[in-house]
Amino acid sequence: MVEKKHIILGVSGSIAAYKAVYLTRLFVEARAHVWPMLTAAGARFVGPLTFSALTGNRAVTDMWSASEAGEINHVELAHRADLLVLAPATADLLARLALGRADDPLAAVALSTQAPWLVAPAMESGMWNNPATQKNVETLRERGAQFVMPTAGRLASGATGVGRMAEPEDIFEAALGRLTSQDLHGKKVVVTAGPTREYFDPVRFISNPSSGKMGFAVARVARRRGAEVVLITGPSNLVPPPDVHVDRIETTAELLTACQNALQDADILVMAAAPGDFSPASRQTTKSKKPTAAFQAALEPTVDVLKTLAPRKAGCFVVGFAAETHDVNERAKAKLEAKDLDLVVANDITLPDAGFGTDTNVVTIISRDGSAARLPALSKVAVAEEILDRVVTAL
Repeated sequence: MVEKKHIILGVSGSIAAYKAVYLTRLFVEARAHVWPMLTAAGARFVGPLTFSALTGNRAVTDMWSASEAGEINHVELAHRADLLVLAPATADLLARLALGRADDPLAAVALSTQAPWLVAPAMESGMWNNPATQKNVETLRERGAQFVMPTAGRLASGATGVGRMAEPEDIFEAALGRLTSQDLHGKKVVVTAGPTREYFDPVRFISNPSSGKMGFAVARVARRRGAEVVLITGPSNLVPPPDVHVDRIETTAELLTACQNALQDADILVMAAAPGDFSPASRQTTKSKKPTAAFQAALEPTVDVLKTLAPRKAGCFVVGFAAETHDVNERAKAKLEAKDLDLVVANDITLPDAGFGTDTNVVTIISRDGSAARLPALSKVAVAEEILDRVVTAL
């Protein structure tokens, strides 16, 4: 989504400028063309040479030097840009931009460009909470700027409060969203992810190797595309995408309850979780001793979440997953019919690039009309894009 895009990265005078270095690296690794522009104060925190070395483009710090050297000037940059990212954006920069000032290259580019803005403020909490700053934020929002809001924590002064610039990963994620079609705007997407656990006692349980990566990828992409996203996840070590509501569950019964609650006003349900099929018939309240002989336990089927939800899904587009080891497409088609799905994603978990815990997946997407699209090995984010493309088309 950012490959070959022209991104202007504006850095103003804040200690958070060090985070802009890592943000630059994220853009460069995603193969974007990054054009750094530093205010005079910003250049005092991190030298222009750092950004020039990372991007391969000379960091602009004044109005004239680039033009005098025969390089691209700030007016050309403004017209070429696909996105303007201001990180960190100080109270002073926000004030100058709200007034329409053009007294340095960064402000001049901001005033000239037609590219969308992404603004990540950083300042002391007193500055951030000041009515003047909040008015400037409101003014810039009215003009179309999108903000990645500052967080609470320890500030440069040693005090604690709201004003820390968002983390580079979250700004990068917001930038991807800013460059992505918002074709899911106004839609509520519920995504399930990860395994469930069915407990014998407080410490022993039945589970499976699901990492949650596929479901987290769907949630991330849906949010990038403008959806309101609820991520219902079993135990997982993954960091949820920003701006996503997360509901953590453990058992299959809890998964069902969470889905029933979230489904009430949902437009799309993507069931990427791997709920357990069996649960101990009884659960001990205390930890059991290690058996000294062969151990047997009675198991009973867990609730069938998708089948139970079927009568409640009126008006909701439902995507299911079928992780299989053989007869993959046939079993997936049977699941689509039995669970009344609109789309099923079949994957052979025996393949080296697919299955639990991998960063890639090899899937076949099967629709209700019987059409099937087999995809090559792709990242799980790319698979999520393919799935949601078909959901948007169907809707």
